[in-house]
Amino acid sequence: MRIDQTSAIITGGASGLGEATARHFRQHGAHVTILDRDAERGAATASEIGATFVETDVTDEVSVAHAIATAKAHMGQITAAVNCAGIVSGEKTLGKNGPHDLAAFRRTIDINLIGSFNVARLAAAEIAQNAPGPHGARGVIINTASIAAFDGQKGQASYAASKGGIVGLSLPMARDLAREGIRVMAIAPGIFLTPMMQGLPQEVQDQLAQDVTFPKRLGDPAEYAALARFIVECDYLNGEVIRLDGGLRMQ
Repeated sequence: MRIDQTSAIITGGASGLGEATARHFRQHGAHVTILDRDAERGAATASEIGATFVETDVTDEVSVAHAIATAKAHMGQITAAVNCAGIVSGEKTLGKNGPHDLAAFRRTIDINLIGSFNVARLAAAEIAQNAPGPHGARGVIINTASIAAFDGQKGQASYAASKGGIVGLSLPMARDLAREGIRVMAIAPGIFLTPMMQGLPQEVQDQLAQDVTFPKRLGDPAEYAALARFIVECDYLNGEVIRLDGGLRMQ
């Protein structure tokens, strides 16, 4: 599937990895619809790059269904869905103030895991309506995991669980959607220079970079975007999780 013939919805496209992906896809000729809760930044980004924006809550079925219908109306079809929307949380299972807050754990799972599945399942129903291309291909879904799924740190129980769920989804979802000609992939980023990381002191960023095997720096969101584009264009990638982390293995 060529990127310049792709019509993609990108969740979390108002910032970070999602914004980088939206910009990269548009630069290479794809039609893009950004789905995000940040209406102001989402609309501004979409206007700047020539995309469509729909304010969306990925955890809400009605909101996502509306966003997908709007995206199809603007782009004519949907051939790719990239799930970048998510939150980072930090809390120990048992901390100084007592057990992990259950509502906080549930919210992380709800946004990162259930939200991604909600978008994927509804996007799949739309992608399945496309006319088949070579070998019956109709489209691709890319979910965002994390190296925390494999190397979760202290205080990352909820985050690691949510991203571990994304890893676990990849193969069964790919098998579920094979009949419809829809591929499913996941990217597991390491430590990337997103707006959250940019807010940390430089010495903290430098220390984090030193833990990376090579190159000793934080990841550039543009590298995530380039990998997402490669996945779109490489029809033989399916049912797999790709670590994008400079060889980082967290202690």
